[in-house]
Amino acid sequence: MGKLVIFDSLTGNTKMLADKIYDFYKQKGEEIKIIDAKKENEEEIIKSINNSDIIFAGSWTDKGDCSDKMKSIYEKILNKKIFVFATCGFGGDKTYYSKLLERVEKHIDKSNQIIGSFYCQGKMPLSVKERYISLIKANPEDKNLKVSLENFNNALAHPNDDDLLELEKVLKNIY
Repeated sequence: MGKLVIFDSLTGNTKMLADKIYDFYKQKGEEIKIIDAKKENEEEIIKSINNSDIIFAGSWTDKGDCSDKMKSIYEKILNKKIFVFATCGFGGDKTYYSKLLERVEKHIDKSNQIIGSFYCQGKMPLSVKERYISLIKANPEDKNLKVSLENFNNALAHPNDDDLLELEKVLKNIY
């Protein structure tokens, strides 16, 4: 038995983190498998989970929680060590990341042990920017919308090399 990286990525951000985790352990010569949850059938996902000791499970953030696909997967994981990772449009705030993790933990069976987590900012779809611009035009006095647009622009550079280096540091310290 070895390690499994399973992820659901909307824009490629979470896939970048998943690839980093996979490469980190592969370079150490450890047995590891990676699965894109969107591309694999449920039977194969469950089989891979059951054949792994440690699960690295990642998702994009959907309204403050993991994706529906990952919710379903988390609920099927039993008696494993789990490392949770995710990307989200709003970033840089450890308190916010902690709240996101708390929401994800509600989908994880208590028989599992969470051995670590990593969250970072990730770029958002262009449709989000277009929505912010439209809302700003309709509500030019709303300062929060301008902050949201600024955050969107900042998120375009993430995940970046610094984020990936930080993830590697976290991985080095989970044992």
